[in-house]
Amino acid sequence: MASSDISSIPTPAHCTADFCLIPIGTSSPSVSAQIADVQRLVEKSGLKYVMHSAGTTLEGPWDRVHQVIGQAHTILHQQGIVRIQTDVRVGSRIDKEQSFEDKVNKVRELLGKEFQPRKATALISSGSVAN
Repeated sequence: MASSDISSIPTPAHCTADFCLIPIGTSSPSVSAQIADVQRLVEKSGLKYVMHSAGTTLEGPWDRVHQVIGQAHTILHQQGIVRIQTDVRVGSRIDKEQSFEDKVNKVRELLGKEFQPRKATALISSGSVAN
C-alpha cells in the first residue's frame, strides 16, 4: 500500500460472518430473550443466516452483514444493556462464490459414508448435553 490514504480501498463485495453476541452485566445469567431479539432482527434483515448453539452465521454483502451486527448491538443497548462483547469471524473470497452451506456440504461429501451426524436431540438429555 503505497498511499497513506486508505479511503479508496474497497471492502470485499460479499462475506460470511459468524458472530457470538454476549450481553454483559444483565440481571440474569440467561440471555435467551436478548438472543431472540437479535434473531428477529436477523430474520428481518433479509440476509441468509443460520443460528447455532454458539452464535449466528450471516451471509451477504459485506456492508450489510456488518450493519446488521451493529444493529444487533443497538437494539440491546436500547434495552438498557450497557455493555456487549461480540466475537466475529469473517470470511471472504474473490475466486468463486461459495455459501456457508456449500462449505459444509463439501466436507460431508469428502467424509462420505463414514459421516453419520448425530441428531442434536440425541445429544440432549434432561436439559443437559450428554458426553
